[in-house]
Order: sequence, then structure tokens, then C-alpha cells
Amino acid sequence: MAEFTMKTDADGVAVITWDVPGKSMNVMSFDGLRELETCIDDALGDETVKGIVVTSGKDGSFAGGMDLNLLAKMKDDAGEDPARGLFDGVMQIHALLRKIERAGMDPKTGKGGKPIASALPGTAAGIGLELPLATHRIFVADNPKARIGLPEIMVGIFPGAGGTTRLVRKLGAMAAAPFLLEGKMVEPAKAKGAGLIDEVVADPLAAARDWVLAAKDADIVKPWDAKGYKMPGGAPYHPAGFMTFVGANAMVNGRTKGALPGPKALLSAVYEGALVDFDTALRIEARWFTHVLMNPSSSAMIRSLFLNKEALEKGAVRPEGVSDQRVKKLGVLGAGMMGAGIALVSAQAGIEVVLIDRDQDSADRGKAYSESYLDKGIKRGKTTQEQKDKTLARITATPDLEQLKDCDLIIEAVFEDMKVKAEMTQNVEKVIPEDCIFASNTSTLPITELAKASARPGQFIGIHFFSPVEKMALVEIIKGRETGDRAVAKALDYARQIRKTPIVVNDARFFYANRCIIPYINEGLRMITEGVAPPLIDHAAEQLGFPVGPIQLNDETSIDLGAKIARATKAAMGDAYPENPADDLIFWLEEKGRLGRKAKAGFFDYDDKGKRQGYWPGLTERYPHAEEQPDLIEVQERLMFAQVLEAVRALEEGVLEDIREGDVGAILGWGFAPWSGGPFSWLDIIGAEYAAERCDQLQAKFGDRFACPPLLREMAEKGQTFYGRFAPESRAA
Repeated sequence: MAEFTMKTDADGVAVITWDVPGKSMNVMSFDGLRELETCIDDALGDETVKGIVVTSGKDGSFAGGMDLNLLAKMKDDAGEDPARGLFDGVMQIHALLRKIERAGMDPKTGKGGKPIASALPGTAAGIGLELPLATHRIFVADNPKARIGLPEIMVGIFPGAGGTTRLVRKLGAMAAAPFLLEGKMVEPAKAKGAGLIDEVVADPLAAARDWVLAAKDADIVKPWDAKGYKMPGGAPYHPAGFMTFVGANAMVNGRTKGALPGPKALLSAVYEGALVDFDTALRIEARWFTHVLMNPSSSAMIRSLFLNKEALEKGAVRPEGVSDQRVKKLGVLGAGMMGAGIALVSAQAGIEVVLIDRDQDSADRGKAYSESYLDKGIKRGKTTQEQKDKTLARITATPDLEQLKDCDLIIEAVFEDMKVKAEMTQNVEKVIPEDCIFASNTSTLPITELAKASARPGQFIGIHFFSPVEKMALVEIIKGRETGDRAVAKALDYARQIRKTPIVVNDARFFYANRCIIPYINEGLRMITEGVAPPLIDHAAEQLGFPVGPIQLNDETSIDLGAKIARATKAAMGDAYPENPADDLIFWLEEKGRLGRKAKAGFFDYDDKGKRQGYWPGLTERYPHAEEQPDLIEVQERLMFAQVLEAVRALEEGVLEDIREGDVGAILGWGFAPWSGGPFSWLDIIGAEYAAERCDQLQAKFGDRFACPPLLREMAEKGQTFYGRFAPESRAA
């Protein structure tokens, strides 16, 4: 079946409808591009056609973007010259959209063209907006659930089908920046206010059709094709424009620390394109777009943050043969920050929630967290009073366990103590239905051990949220030794309900995320004890793309938590626990009451409002800076290898069952260098052979924690990559 079809009505309006078979939302493919061009050629060549409307056959959306596999196919089809293949393929898209924009008009007079309008039923993202931007008028349905924008930067690329060039010429560099550099998606009314689209109407198809029939020659000539065009806000050589580009450059480097190739390439395309005519600017955009696509970082980001993430959210690792397990009523045990956050996101998803705590006041405080959050949302225009009222009505705050009697999922978020959790598990299981799934939100305690308190260990599972729950996208699902498939399916279906990205791991100390985060923090603290300047450590991490360095992260998560984990680990491992100078540093700060941000004193000093004032001078007094500071790359490699080697060991030991989860979980869970695509993608970028060699060097200089895992050594010897060996399609082959 065709993806684009055309029908001309009695008034001579050709309606081109985009409707990809078998898809809930349109995505652009090679076939689609060819069919669209055929429709456009036929309409422009037909004398009976007075104008064209491009619309969608999907209810509530126009298009979700480009099929990113199309970009990979361009590279593959080009053989030995993938860059040429990409550039030529992108220029073909530019030529098609330029044909739509010029619409058959005389190139000198700008007359004789046919008006082309877009009628968008709803959401338009990526090329779903780039295509309408090439038309002469954009009409969007008055649909508050719709989102309009160009989110490509979020997966490591930028709008490369003319969206970058057109939006900057339409709005100016400053006004276009939030949509290009931040990937901002907005509702139709805000899109109109920002100038992305032209009209918000009840019936976009009817409005577009009426406009096409009334349009004149002057209505369809784009500003940049008209004589005397000047870029809004000024071109780079204009005083105002110059300051815009200076500011944009500073903003990009301030936010990315130079770690992400996409924003830098985007800014280059905008700056260089603004100095030349429109058609030359499109070629410049295509060259920079090709440059980004040829960077292995973009492939890794697209794979992890788009393809793999989407696959996990759609149930790629869900057990087969288990019926729908969506949650109808949720019980949350513990109304502290974690429990309150879980109750909030669940109620927002339409789930009835019973929020339990030891007394009514404590339970009410947990519910008040949701009320406060929703009030802030109303002030920011993110929610409405009606939505707030409905959300709060779904939360029952109570100390009465009997209220849990008809729940189908329980999430325990009480104090991190094995005895406390065991007692709560047993008390609750006396009340809940026999088929109810019981989950623990623990971040460190073994699920298999916790399940021993349960009379139904097959229905016991870990659902580890990250803090703050309402902001963090990842949920780590942990299978105990006896956890059954229905419990796994329940956890995955629940994660999908609350719009979180799930990863499923097997039970082991610290599971997966904390197993990798703790060595990252510890390596940073070890360096302090060696005399490495703290700013060098944190800034080295930030220049790798981490949201915060390991020292600042420790202050944010609390120093006494780190001390507690160290003591518990030491008690569990006994003589096998390796001596760690980072522990001495943590225990020393704990003794001094410097517990981190929450205490307004930690590795940093803070003012009365909790704002960081700089590194605490007492650190340098106890651990003086070494006269010779290490090379930046060495610091960065220590921080990276401390994490990725744990990820490899987790895969070796079967804690991780799917490398896609390892990569997606790392980026979403603790902000692991997004440009790299995750630990396994990073190892594939640098190569197993180099990684094994660097492990040996780091081990010789810094200790056995950098010992090369046998799996990595074997892959280095065989010349293998992780995605070549462990990707689902590779395993199946």
C-alpha cells in the first residue's frame, strides 16, 4: 500500500495524504519520499490543479520524523564512500522540499506557482515539521495534546532536511535556538506564538483548502526568496547578529562542555549558512549534517537514545505468553520522598494509589508532595487545576493496611533495613490478594534475600526508581532468584503506564546502575587522596558529558549514604573487601558532620539557601594538591574505565542480559556520557583491543580494579565488538 496518496476535488485542490500502513504515526521512508515527489510532480503538472494541501491520515498527528534506519541505508548503499552517499541522499531531500517551496513559480518573477499548504491534525516532529516549513502556510488542529518541534538534537544529530536553515531564516538565530539547540517541543498555541506555524484552527484541512483557493502570487514567495530579505535579529556580520552568535557559541559550550558533536555542527551550519544565499545554505547544512552522521557518536546516540530506548519501552525484553498486566490499583508503602514521588507519577498516569505510612500525618505529608508539585506545574502552565484535582483524588493517604486489600501491585519504599522491610512484607501479605505482585524499591539490598520474607517469592521483584522520581526517566527492574515471568511482565507494563524506560537485570550486589555509579564516585574520591585538584576531577567528568562530576555527585546524593553503603559492603564481603582510601575520606567527612548538600556542608561550602560556594578549603588542608597534576585524558580515562569495566563484568556475570539495557540504563540512570551511546557503545568506538591495552596500563599504575575482564580480553583477541557479538540480531544469527 502507498504511503502518500493524492485526490483532487471539484474546486481543483489536490489533497496529498500521508498515511503509512501499519504505523500509529507517520515516519518518512525512501518509498515515502519517492511517492511524495510523484504526487507533487503530478499536481504541479496538472493544469486543473489550483493548489495543494499536504495532510495526514493519522488521527491526532502528522508525523513523528524520519525513519532513522534510512540514514544507515544511505551509508551502506554508498559502499566505499559513505559520506558521499549521505550527502547526495540529503541533497535529494533538499531538492524535493525546495521543489515544494518554489511550487513551479518562475525563478525570476516569483509568479505562476501553485500555493501549497500543510494541514496538521496534531504532533509534527523532525521532518514532520521540516516538510511543512517548506510549504507556504501551516495550519494545525487546536489539539492541546499535540507537540510541534525539531527534537533531533536529543539523539545526537540536528535538523538536516532544511529545518535548520528555514527556521533560522524564519525566526532569526536567537528565537530559533530553543527549538534547534534544545529540541523544544511545544503545543500548537505556543508554536504559533513562537512563529513555527501560521494558524491554529478547529479544522486544519478545511482552513488550508480555503487558503489555497484564495492565495495570490505574493503569498507563496518565502521571505528568503524575496528581494531585500534581511535575517531577523541580524546576520553574523551585523552588530546585533554578531552578539547573537557570540552568545550562542558561549551557551553551547557552557551546556555541552564541548562533549557533544551535534550542537557544534548545528551552530556551524547556522553561522556559515547565514553568510550566503538560501540554496548555498542548504548545501552547507547538508555538509555539516553529513559530518555529524559520519561521527561514530551520532550512530551510537541514535541507536541508544532512539532505537534501543524505543524497543525497551515497547517491551523488547517482556516475557512472552504473559497476558496484559497493567496496574489498576497500586499500594505504596512509605510516604517519604521516594514513596511520595512514586505515588505522584502513578496517579498522574491514571492509576488509583494507596499511600501508606506509620500515621496519618506522615501519610498526608507524602500526599502533600504531589499537591506542591502540581501547584508548581499550574504556575508554569504545565498542568491545570482540573488535572491537579483528578490526580490528587486518585491518592488515598492512610496508615491503614486494610486499604491495600484490592491492590494488584505493591511497591515498598520504607527504610533501607532488611528487618524493617521483612516485617512490612509479611504484614502486607496478610491483607493483599494472593495474586498481587510485591515489589521493593531498594537501591542496594539483594532482592533474593528480601524475598525470603515473602510467602510468594515468585511474585516478589525489585522496582528501583531513581531520585527524583518525577524527573528521572529510568526504572531498574530486578529479578530475584525465584521471581516469575508474571512479576516481570507486571513491572514492565507498569513502567510503560507511567512512561518510564525500563531495564531488567538479575539480582546481584548494587544491581546494575549503582554497581557502576559507586566506582565512578570512588575513583574521583581516590584522586582527591592522591592530591589531584578537585576542580580538575569534576571538570574532567563534565567535559566527558556527565551532568555532574563524581565529587559534586557525592554531595548531591549525601555523604552519609556513601558511608552507610561502604560499611554494609564491608560487612557483607568481610576479608574480600578491598581497602579503599575513598572510604577514609568519606568517614572523615561524616565525622565532621559534612554530609553534603542536605547539611549545607560537604565537599563544597554552601550559603544559607543551599547554593554551592566552592570546594571546602579543609579538603586541601588534609589532602594537599600534588605539585604535578595528572593529564586531563588520564583523569577522564580513570573515570570512564571505572564504570565501563563494571558494566562488562555485569554482562559477564549475567546481571545484564541485554547490552541495550546496559547502554540505555547508563545514560538515563546516571547521565553516562550521552555522546558515547553508553558503556558498550563507547567500548565499540574505541575498540576492544585498545580498551584491553589501556586496562593493562591503568592496572599497572593504579591497581587491580582496572584489571581487564576476561570477556573484554577475549573480544580484543578476536577483533570483536559488543554490538557485533551481543546485539539481539547478532545473537539470533
